[in-house]
Amino acid sequence: MSSRVNLLAPEVRANPYPVFAELRRNAPVSQVDPGGLWAVTRYADAAAVLKNPQLFASEGFRQAYRPAWFSDYPMADSMLVMDPPHHTRLRALVNRAFGPPVLTRLEPRIRQFVEQLAAGLPTGRSVDFAEEWSVRIPLIVMADLLGLSPEVHPRLKRWADTFGSFTGIGPNDTERQEHMRATVAEARQHFQQVLEERRREPRDDLMSDLLRARVDGEALTDAELMGFMFLLVVAGMETTVHLMNHSAIRFRDEPELMGRLRADHSLIPRFVEEILRYEPPVHGIFRVTTQETELGGVRLPKGARMLVVLCSANRDEAQFPGADRFNLDRPGPQNLPFGHGIHFCLGAQLARLEARLGTEALVTRFSRLSPGEGPVRWNTSLVVRGPLSLPLVAHPA
Repeated sequence: MSSRVNLLAPEVRANPYPVFAELRRNAPVSQVDPGGLWAVTRYADAAAVLKNPQLFASEGFRQAYRPAWFSDYPMADSMLVMDPPHHTRLRALVNRAFGPPVLTRLEPRIRQFVEQLAAGLPTGRSVDFAEEWSVRIPLIVMADLLGLSPEVHPRLKRWADTFGSFTGIGPNDTERQEHMRATVAEARQHFQQVLEERRREPRDDLMSDLLRARVDGEALTDAELMGFMFLLVVAGMETTVHLMNHSAIRFRDEPELMGRLRADHSLIPRFVEEILRYEPPVHGIFRVTTQETELGGVRLPKGARMLVVLCSANRDEAQFPGADRFNLDRPGPQNLPFGHGIHFCLGAQLARLEARLGTEALVTRFSRLSPGEGPVRWNTSLVVRGPLSLPLVAHPA
């Protein structure tokens, strides 16, 4: 390729897969824009990076969340940018508050909500599915999980949208920088208030669980609690929103899928797994080399800033025959939608639960989804990829 690919270019955001296929063929480990990141695009190389945190570190990328224009962004204190032993301790504490009992507690509430939401979707006219469907499910689930009051819901969505764009803000984009700082201050103040309330009066919610969690007598620090709150807003909201969006797009593009799933709900978990492979909401994961090393035949210097491109790895023909074809009968899961190794996403099972129940509700009520009025608008982020608006028309079953 004659020049570096810009992964945030609008045409790449709309359909990055031809670009990634060319990179896998000709330059599987190569520098891209923005910023000259080393993009890792093949499955085997991506898995090797994620399996080896000693050589390909997360903590070294903390600088990405501490740019010169924002020195105390709470995400810099989250598990996302930690390595062992700090990551091991923090994950053990959070695991105590994020296990199967939480999912068991949430499932009937999620099922009731998605059925009500599907019943309220209009038929026969264009609706922004991103706004009216995909956003609302994780918004309610996250607010319920954290024990946040309904009046906070609109702010929670705005916070998630803003935080998700952090890595796309340039050093000279002063207007967006100021907006980010103001939004972070607003969210931080609210989370501090709720944490103080839970310390005084614990409830049956995740915040109270996190405050109670102990490993070897040790609790989460205030900075770690705040970092996890911010991580949860982005990881728990944005990724699930786009998982729902990509599922709706697949129904739009392959109308026969809805009928097949409506006839046999046991296929829905398989549908969710193939969506996660075919169009994973997590676009890429950052890493930094801790020493000079070789990957994919390329020598990388110490301190090389890397982007492990999960959506490319999951379309690698060497790992998935017919990788560019959505195949409901593909055996799985054997992909990297939630990362791998010590940083495997804590919320993976919650996202799968939301997607399964949401899909059940959609295919029960509707026979197909067709294109609506206006274009699909895509977000700008190196971490997650999905539409900001998704006009579709729902047709009753």
